[in-house]
Amino acid sequence: MYYPSLFDSFFAPTRVIVVSEERLKQAELEAKQQQIEAVEVRINELTQYRDELTKQFKNLTPAKSGKDLDQLDGAQCDA
Repeated sequence: MYYPSLFDSFFAPTRVIVVSEERLKQAELEAKQQQIEAVEVRINELTQYRDELTKQFKNLTPAKSGKDLDQLDGAQCDA
């Protein structure tokens, strides 16, 4: 089995890629558009998660207890 050595990588030919400025700008625009789309997806996911948590919180939060008793106390004090 062949293992490349440091000597091999030192003398390996370099690779040069030439890209026009228009293509570079287009690639940058596409990358930014993909980032925006990814952020939008994440915002939607977090919004749905927040709504789900809010619904669970409301279900777990008890209604104000004692409201009926407060009315009864007021009626008994008047009597």
